[in-house]
Amino acid sequence: MMAWSCSSLFLAAVAVALVLAVPSLAGDPDNLQDICVADLNSELKLNGFPCKANATAEDFFSGILAKPGATNTTSGSVVIGANVEKVPGLNTLGVSLSRIDYAPGGLNPPHTHPRATEVVFVLYGELEVGFITTANKLFAKTICEGDVFAFPRGLVHFQKNSGDKPAAVISAFNSQLPGTQSIAMTLFGASPEVPDDVLVKAFQIGTEEVDKIKSKFAPKS
Repeated sequence: MMAWSCSSLFLAAVAVALVLAVPSLAGDPDNLQDICVADLNSELKLNGFPCKANATAEDFFSGILAKPGATNTTSGSVVIGANVEKVPGLNTLGVSLSRIDYAPGGLNPPHTHPRATEVVFVLYGELEVGFITTANKLFAKTICEGDVFAFPRGLVHFQKNSGDKPAAVISAFNSQLPGTQSIAMTLFGASPEVPDDVLVKAFQIGTEEVDKIKSKFAPKS
């Protein structure tokens, strides 16, 4: 009986420990040392990046977000990331930034970040922003210079510059590499292609329309 009680207490302790650990699993794993500068050239594959032997201050620095990006794109916006691939010192720290610039009328198309919540801070301009919950409820707002807006992890969201002047934001993420999955590009520009009959049935449109949309997202030769 005593052995059974000890075993039960042990299992209960393990269960409690797992429950308490769940919140920490919501973002990147915690670092186990002061720094672990990413060795981006290593052939070792793991969850994150292996540590580089000799770190310098340059590994923790980047001026990549200082200047506006070119917005002469199809969508009229451009995203410049300052994640672990650009700032190796972010490895294991669980944070990253990006800058998004929008031409007048520019759109950051509906997309998700599978590994992070995003918070945007408006540098200048005015944007229509929003996200959609899994219950298909839209939360939308107009934000201006100095405003902050949060997009919960994994939910589809967008930003659009409806004004006649350029706009820009700085985005913060609770992941060193949040990942971005654009809805339209994912479905119509995947390789290998998503079968036409899947898209026809999902969107209730014809095959010709599917092929026409796919042609817009086909890799440029």
